[in-house]
Amino acid sequence: MSELIKKQVNDAKALMDKAIDHADSELNKIRAGKASPSLLDDIRVDYYGTPTPLSQIGSVNTPDARTIVVQPWEKSLLNPIEKAIKEANLGVNPQNDGIIIRINVPPLTEERRRDLVKKAKSEAETGKVAVRNIRKDANEKIKKLKSEGVSEDEIKTGEAEVQKLTDAYIAKVDQLSEAKEKDIMTV
Repeated sequence: MSELIKKQVNDAKALMDKAIDHADSELNKIRAGKASPSLLDDIRVDYYGTPTPLSQIGSVNTPDARTIVVQPWEKSLLNPIEKAIKEANLGVNPQNDGIIIRINVPPLTEERRRDLVKKAKSEAETGKVAVRNIRKDANEKIKKLKSEGVSEDEIKTGEAEVQKLTDAYIAKVDQLSEAKEKDIMTV
């Protein structure tokens, strides 16, 4: 296989790795009834006029399976943090005791679990689409190499390699999705 084709295959692999990482992080944001600091990852708090990630202005811990505790570095941030959590619309109610913010994560109902499974499947499908788009782009780039003197056989070999990668990465997305579905449905 020519160096040009190897480069395209490796570029596609790197992009597919990123797509898998993104799909994994999106799936991790779907809460499965257990308290997880990642539930608060996207929350930005108004820190002296600058939207700042919650993890940069306080510690986020889970003392047990149903509780998240946020302890800000500065006491003056308790109210802005509480406000940011409420505005994030996570379906949780933060409780401010003047020192820390405690968030009790309610157990999920059967209906809510089914909704979360649908959301997880949707995120997995988005990941698969991203992988397929990367395949399409890589195949187009490989076909363009014909003008640079790459033979038909090498182009076919390159496309076959990209297809093998695509199949492997779609299987990875399916594994992530199944694991998340199992996690959500476990009571």
